[in-house]
Amino acid sequence: MSKCVSSRQLDDFITEDLSVVVAKIEHLASDLELIFNACFKQAYNTVLIGGASEPLYQPQNNEHKTHCIFYSHDYFASALHEVAHWCIAGEQRRLLEDYGYWYTEDGRNANQQAEFERVEVKPQAIEWAFSKACHKPFRVSIDNLTAGEIDDTPFKNAVAQQLAEYEESGFPPRAAAFLLALRQFYQVNNCASIRANATRAKDESINE
Repeated sequence: MSKCVSSRQLDDFITEDLSVVVAKIEHLASDLELIFNACFKQAYNTVLIGGASEPLYQPQNNEHKTHCIFYSHDYFASALHEVAHWCIAGEQRRLLEDYGYWYTEDGRNANQQAEFERVEVKPQAIEWAFSKACHKPFRVSIDNLTAGEIDDTPFKNAVAQQLAEYEESGFPPRAAAFLLALRQFYQVNNCASIRANATRAKDESINE
C-alpha cells in the first residue's frame, strides 16, 4: 500500500519573491490537463477535461472509454478543485458518477450547509495546496451565494487546519504526486519549455 508523502519530502518552492513569480506565470487550465493526464491517465485510466457547463466526474461507460473529470469551462480553479476531489475519492467511489455524492444547489439550509462544509474541508485543503504549488491565489468557497449572510470563518479555519495537518503528516498519495508535478512545472523557467516540449511531442505523434 502506498504511504502518504510528507510535503517536506517534496521539492522546495523556487526562492524568488512570490509577487515576481506570479507575474511571470501564465495560468492555463490546459496545462493542468497536460500535467494530470501525464501523471494519471495510464495508471488510472482517468483524464481531466475542460469546457463543461458544470463540473462532473463521469466513470468509464459506453460513451467514454476512460474515467473523465470534467471541470467548468476553462477555469483554472475549477480544474484544481475537481482534481482535489478525485485525489481523495476511494476506488469504489471512483466507479460512481460524481463519486456517489449528493449536491444541493445555492440556497441550502443550515443543516445542508453544515454537511456541505463537512465534506468540503479535505478537498479544499488539497486545492489550497495545489494553488500554492502553482503560485495562484486561493479562496475557500462556501458555494452558497443566495443563502444570505453566512459566517464562513469557521469553515476557513477548518480548511486551514486541515492543510496544516496535511503539510505536517503527509498528503494522500495521488495528491502528493500531483503536487510534485505541479511544483516541477510551475518553476517559472520550466513552464515554457515543458509546454513547448509537450506540444512538439503531440505534433510528432500526429505526424507519425
